[in-house]
Amino acid sequence: MSVTYLKTALPRPETENSDIHDIVAIMLSNIAREGEEAVRRYAEKLDGWTGEFVLSDAARKAACDRVPEVVKDDIRFAHANIRRFAEAQMTTVRDCEVEVIPGLIAGQKQIPISSAGCYVPGGRYSHIASALMTITTAKVAGVPHITAVSPPRPETGIPDAIVYAMDLSGADLILNLGGVQGIAAMAHGLFGARPADILVGPGNAYVAEAKRMLFGKVGIDMFAGPTDSLVIADHTASVETVAWDLVSQAEHGTDSPVWLVSTDRAMAEGVIARVDALINSLPEPNVSAARVSWRDRAEIILCDTREEAAQVADRYAPEHLQVLAEDLDWWLNRLTTYGSLFLGAETTVSFGDKTSGPNHVLPTSGAARYTGGLSVHKFTKTVTWQRCNPDASRELARRTARISRMEGMEGHARAAEIRLSG
Repeated sequence: MSVTYLKTALPRPETENSDIHDIVAIMLSNIAREGEEAVRRYAEKLDGWTGEFVLSDAARKAACDRVPEVVKDDIRFAHANIRRFAEAQMTTVRDCEVEVIPGLIAGQKQIPISSAGCYVPGGRYSHIASALMTITTAKVAGVPHITAVSPPRPETGIPDAIVYAMDLSGADLILNLGGVQGIAAMAHGLFGARPADILVGPGNAYVAEAKRMLFGKVGIDMFAGPTDSLVIADHTASVETVAWDLVSQAEHGTDSPVWLVSTDRAMAEGVIARVDALINSLPEPNVSAARVSWRDRAEIILCDTREEAAQVADRYAPEHLQVLAEDLDWWLNRLTTYGSLFLGAETTVSFGDKTSGPNHVLPTSGAARYTGGLSVHKFTKTVTWQRCNPDASRELARRTARISRMEGMEGHARAAEIRLSG
């Protein structure tokens, strides 16, 4: 296998994560002990927010009314696509039953979780699409209570377009809260929220760490790191298109990796030559984020064959995997390790991030090796049940008793054998 790195990423610092862990641990401990009072204190200190935390029906309506109709139309378009895809996923969530042996019936049921907490980022960018992705999917899955939070802007609260997306998607309660305090408020059921059974949605490193530390007390969608994207491109790909696809993902943040795997040196070198100009054409703060991401986190990898390119992609296990190459069916059948796959020049990760339908909450940092992204399945529990007639019960009892005694579990054996006297 011949693989050449035309550009490599810098090593990641290790001290930052430990600092984040300590800060989040203190915040979560204070909120667990002091409840809403601690949340109010952090909201004022970190977000400059001293207003109401619960968005009233009147405030929700006023925010929705302020959203321009053309923006509403775009949000409705994205919402319809996301809902339609989630509804298609629900057709795969099925109850079943089987007669395991004569007289023993076993089955499974799909039960929606009782409550979900959806985090919608709102720091550098207003993530309208994240509201649609998380809340809509939970709603389609049948979750009866959904709380949504997003960082408020000082004096004005959550941006109107995010409120509209939350409302359209079906949020039962909207809180002007962001960061660790928003996550903790949903986990503990503060400000009238129903304590969340699962916390979902992307966020910064502090939000991700809060979810990680709360996991076990509540469920989470996944352990999330910085968003990452990998593009596979051959000689048929446009340098301009590939470069923009990489730059568009680099603008997520300074720690967001972007990778290009190519079988064509001229194309790869053309991208390297073009990226700086594209980054410099962005407005602030996008240009600063993309510049650092490209400088520190980007890699350009040259492979001799498409099989080598596929092996590299599988090894990186990217959150987003984009293929701009010939024979798309070959790539669809060959690639195995990614959060979401984008095939051909006519699609792009940006479509998936905003409007096309499949969820954009996806595994990062190599987690695509063992999990997929957010879906209706994350909001449902697959539980099992069983019952038997007397004949099946006696058969099970005899065999269970013998296995239990082989294991040294006499109580189990006797609980089984009591069924023999019925």
